[in-house]
Amino acid sequence: MAITPLKVSRPGGAPAIPDVAEEGPIEQVRYACALGAMQTVAAIPRAIAITHCGPGCADKQCGALAFNNAYQGGGWGGLGVAPSTNATQREVIFGGEDRLRELITHTLELMEADLFVVLTGCIPDLIGDDVPAVVKEFQARGAPLVHAGTGGFRGNNYFGHEVVTRAIIDQFAGPYGGPREAGLVNLWSALPYQDPFWRGDLVELKRLLEGIGLRVNVLFGAGSAGVSEWRAIPRAQFNLVLSPWLGLATAQHLQETYGQPFLHEPVPPIGGRQTSGFLRRVAAYAGLPEAQTAAFIEAEECDYYGYIEAFSEFYSQYRWGLPARFAAVGDAATTLALSSFAVRQLGLMPACVVVTDNTPAEHRDAVRAAFLALDHDVSIEPHFAEDSYAVHAAIRAVDFGRKPPLIFGTTWERDLAKELRGFILEVGFPASYEVVLSRGYAGYRGALGLIERIYTTAISRSA
Repeated sequence: MAITPLKVSRPGGAPAIPDVAEEGPIEQVRYACALGAMQTVAAIPRAIAITHCGPGCADKQCGALAFNNAYQGGGWGGLGVAPSTNATQREVIFGGEDRLRELITHTLELMEADLFVVLTGCIPDLIGDDVPAVVKEFQARGAPLVHAGTGGFRGNNYFGHEVVTRAIIDQFAGPYGGPREAGLVNLWSALPYQDPFWRGDLVELKRLLEGIGLRVNVLFGAGSAGVSEWRAIPRAQFNLVLSPWLGLATAQHLQETYGQPFLHEPVPPIGGRQTSGFLRRVAAYAGLPEAQTAAFIEAEECDYYGYIEAFSEFYSQYRWGLPARFAAVGDAATTLALSSFAVRQLGLMPACVVVTDNTPAEHRDAVRAAFLALDHDVSIEPHFAEDSYAVHAAIRAVDFGRKPPLIFGTTWERDLAKELRGFILEVGFPASYEVVLSRGYAGYRGALGLIERIYTTAISRSA
């Protein structure tokens, strides 16, 4: 996949920052390799990943995504203890199929789960181990086992996530020729663990969708019924993709496989205006009664704007160094959602947006168009970059005015925020100065928490 060089011009005619083509090593990585999709498996209740990879590979992915990224903890199988072949030189020379077969046998004997997913690392994918053949031996005996090729050289964990979801659909959910259930929706949203707030966001999104009368296969997290929801995927009336691009390939595959339609909402909703509009569009697509949807939205808005009215007294009276402009750094979904909320709800102006998820080339124009239409009179051209030198150069190049900047970013932006005498909210990987249990920023309730977080950070910094 070609990487678009970053081009940044300094305001006032200052010299442009040199193009940075990210075809070599990346300083301060912002995602994991494809094997990081083991955390996709960990996010499914009562599912366990079995890793066929080199020593330490699984532990590093888990440590990066589930520990040093908001200390989220593990799934059903625990944190950092996924069964692994720990392939060595012997497996490189003689092949690792026998070692994998032995590992699967003992894992099924010793570990209790409703679903096991065999994930491959670089070694077996490079030497050509026939992992599908080994897995089929156990599938033939009725074991709830699937396989996915997630060698790290194939892509990042966004890519691995799509590979794993498709593998479970094809090998576990299987063929289906029956009717679809009206009112049942499959939700494809945040990347578990990569997004530190995925648990809380999914809980709120499920609450909202159920509030307008839908039943939701949320698929991941505490609000999911586990593998029974994955089995029920083909029965759903439609798929809901709540992301600029992640999940689209899965929805398209489901459309081809089951003739199942999908609704694409590229900007995850945060705040009253965005959430109410989102719910109306979903309700119309699903054919739900307008009166039912309107009543739910009215009740939610009554609560939401009641809190906002109280907050407005602080917002209009507090004059000690509150931010007026912001920078957003992170994946396409996060930066779009936060930018839309900050502009439409808080009246903040975007100074710089850097998208760091290596958005596939075919989706970049759509992401760019979304940023150019943040509001009727507000737009910004996003940068696509993954290397921190390029990311920070882009932020340094803009003028934040006389007020301290607000940076929606990661741990990698903490020193930059200090340098610019601004505020930092860690909203993406890695978030090493956040501990996240059930917090989320989606919907009405998430937006209230986000407002609290932004302005608590601002007034604490200004003290």
